[in-house]
Amino acid sequence: MKYLILIYRDPPTAGPGHAAHAALTRELAGGGELILAETLADSSQTRRVHAGTVIDGPLPDGGAQPAAFYLVECESLDCAVEHAAQAPEAAAGRVEVRPVLCRGGLEM
Repeated sequence: MKYLILIYRDPPTAGPGHAAHAALTRELAGGGELILAETLADSSQTRRVHAGTVIDGPLPDGGAQPAAFYLVECESLDCAVEHAAQAPEAAAGRVEVRPVLCRGGLEM
């Protein structure tokens, strides 16, 4: 099953743990579980779309913003959570794991 691991950071910090993320990426790739991993542009580059109107900037809550993601294929949610726990942001509760839905619902 596919899972999206979302990494959140407080803007405008660049984010800690480059080495930890590199190690996690190598582990996931080596185990054949990594589909894609990318860092997102700074939230100042965000464009929100609301009822056809485009607004510069992220959502207005001002808290942590999505900063990077891993798309992985793991045997279970527990396995994906174990990987996500290795991100340095997990210590601050800034990592989310979400199952990826296929067209008919949860992919099995």
